[in-house]
Amino acid sequence: MACSPRILDLHAMTHTPSPPPAHITRQLARAQQALRTARPSAARDTLMQLSTKDRDHPDVLRLLGTAAQACGDHALAIDCFRKLLPTFPRDTALHIRLGIALHAQGSFEGAAAALRQACELAPQSPAAWYNLGEVLKTDAWHLDAAMDAFSQALQLDPTHLRARVSLARAKAGSGDIAGAINTFREVLRRDPDHAAAWFGLADLNVAHFSTTELQQLQRAHARSPARSEARNLLGFALGKTQEQHSDYPRAFETFRVANAEWRQHVTWDAATEHASIGATRDRLANWTPPQPVNPELGREVIFIVSLPRVGSSLIEHMLASHPQVEGANEITDMPDVLRAETRRRGQSLLDWTPRASADDWYRLGTDYLARTARWRQHRPRFTDKNLLNWQWVGTITAMLPAARIVVVRRDRVETCLACFRQRFARGVAFSYDLDELADRCIDFMQLTRFWLQRHPARVFDLAYESLTMQPETVMRGLLDFCDLPFDAACLDAHASKRTVQSAPSAAQVREPLHRAMSRANHYGAQLAALRQRLQAAGL
Repeated sequence: MACSPRILDLHAMTHTPSPPPAHITRQLARAQQALRTARPSAARDTLMQLSTKDRDHPDVLRLLGTAAQACGDHALAIDCFRKLLPTFPRDTALHIRLGIALHAQGSFEGAAAALRQACELAPQSPAAWYNLGEVLKTDAWHLDAAMDAFSQALQLDPTHLRARVSLARAKAGSGDIAGAINTFREVLRRDPDHAAAWFGLADLNVAHFSTTELQQLQRAHARSPARSEARNLLGFALGKTQEQHSDYPRAFETFRVANAEWRQHVTWDAATEHASIGATRDRLANWTPPQPVNPELGREVIFIVSLPRVGSSLIEHMLASHPQVEGANEITDMPDVLRAETRRRGQSLLDWTPRASADDWYRLGTDYLARTARWRQHRPRFTDKNLLNWQWVGTITAMLPAARIVVVRRDRVETCLACFRQRFARGVAFSYDLDELADRCIDFMQLTRFWLQRHPARVFDLAYESLTMQPETVMRGLLDFCDLPFDAACLDAHASKRTVQSAPSAAQVREPLHRAMSRANHYGAQLAALRQRLQAAGL
């Protein structure tokens, strides 16, 4: 799920509760001091020491909800804000905070409703419109409404640069790449050091940077605080700009430093992940799923299995240009189903998978299809492109015996380099170190080869380079595998108005299909060790 919106310019709470007793006042003071010193967990824990009755005082609920939200305890924040709203139903800030917390918990409809209420209560509030836009833009079907919300925020406050950056991203997702570029450049005209705007512009991979702009970006990078997120964003943008100007040695060094900086902010245990993939292969090598209750269950689904930056968004976009297919992008329903069953059983996935009965798999499959029903409202088939699908192919074949699974792969060195030069929003913690990238690439190739051997009728092997060289031949083969009639619209997918959330992919899928470009050739010496690692693994 996308990161929850940031709270901006919130109005002060409008209530005036009776003064709290002295013992509550002391705890409130401690919690406020903890918040002022960027220790939200300490503030939350301080207030949680109060009795249940004392925690229901409005001042405590307000501060406890704020602290809980700041440290990511969104369930507690929701509980606090909901308790306050019956007493203060017209408090715009409460509705905004509740909407943000609900969105962080995965409740799109609840979040949108809370933020729409905030906009009705305070139609002159840029913060209310901005946060409504942030929620709406995470759903492809609400992107136009999101752009309207951002535009309303900017009409009220033209200096609201976060709203302008979000509007640019939404324009890119809708296919208005030129509009996105112009909007990013307008942010930079207003603030030449704006890190998110530089990053967003470079992330499109199609904007041309002049020598003057390269120099401006270098100055912004040099001025940014060391080890800050702004400096990191600017670093990735600068690396792409240097690359565009053919300064490959300097570009690689810029990427290396930016990746090393960001690696310190993400959690990734390469050894544990590698062991998990090996265990999956070993434990399921001799496992045969039980005969399915309904062999046709899951025919609606096409799973796209890949690492990031290999062309999977393009494959999905081409499939979603077919009149029978909806593109759902990186939905989380499969991991949600598996996590819920793992919690229910109190066993790891690998422990319960071989023990599950045919009825168990049927129950899980129907649960997944119920969760994803919204993607079949307009078309009978849909794609699921979650980036962890490749680990669960064995489980998917048992759960949804008629589903189709497409493995998308690309040249291994190009894949690793494409990830290394990309600063991801979330969920790709292995991409900031070339050795860890090599490990992940090796694990992916070995496990997907295993699935291809085990399930040759269910799994389709698609090489991105083959698609770009023989698009019609490969697409006909893919559609035939998916039991779909050929449709020429799949080859003209660049003309589709479908929303694409990823900025680099949003620009890529709007261009006619062309032969894959090699970047790795520009980084011979810098990628020598990576090439050797992959070759030693038989890749």
